[in-house]
Amino acid sequence: MSADRRSLELVTGESPHFVSDGRKIPIAVKRSPRAARIKLRIDPRHGVVLLLPKRASLTAGLAFLRQEIDWISSNINKIPVNIPFRAGAMLPLLGRPHRITHVPEQRGFVWAEDGHIYVAGREEHLPRRVKDWTRRMAKTEISVWAAQYAEKIDVSYSGITLRDQVSRWGSCSSTGRLNFSWRLLLMPEEVMRYIVAHEVAHLRHMNHSAAFWALVDEMHPAVEPAKTWLKRNGADLHKYGVERAETV
Repeated sequence: MSADRRSLELVTGESPHFVSDGRKIPIAVKRSPRAARIKLRIDPRHGVVLLLPKRASLTAGLAFLRQEIDWISSNINKIPVNIPFRAGAMLPLLGRPHRITHVPEQRGFVWAEDGHIYVAGREEHLPRRVKDWTRRMAKTEISVWAAQYAEKIDVSYSGITLRDQVSRWGSCSSTGRLNFSWRLLLMPEEVMRYIVAHEVAHLRHMNHSAAFWALVDEMHPAVEPAKTWLKRNGADLHKYGVERAETV
């Protein structure tokens, strides 16, 4: 038995989870009528995801997890330690660190200044206020660059939607709507701009052809550095703003 496997303990019961070095890793159990067999995957936000066919029992699913515990151990580091929106937490804005700072004497505002994100009002409202503010800021930043890139290549889009998906940072629908993760706000500006340029380019080429990539390069020349940054750091961005117990 490997050292990694000994450090990972499966805890069953009402809320199954793993414990690794004092850290609680939740198990999200999902059922799919289309699944032919039990599967599992690592999700940066939700921990270990156990996918069960419609008729499979949870007991069978947990037995499958025990069989795959070595694989889980070797991939558990893909789940970042969460940083909820709390006073004192550090949050990158366009790649620059900012400390969430509670200012209860102020009223009704959230603003960024000199490396701080100041949050007024009562402390119990702070997580929601930071969440709402980051979405508004992301929409503002993304909208500026989407408009500039669309004008540059003479295309138009029907709107911009913010989401919080794990599998992709952005997408472009057949109706011309641009969809982005709000977490683009946490990336360096050059990386955020690459993703926006990528999706705007799909308004002309709904594929990844040579013509598409030539257009992206024309709009945003620093494509390869942005891709490298995302490969190294992208998964880590999913730890921010996640409200989930981490220690036991």
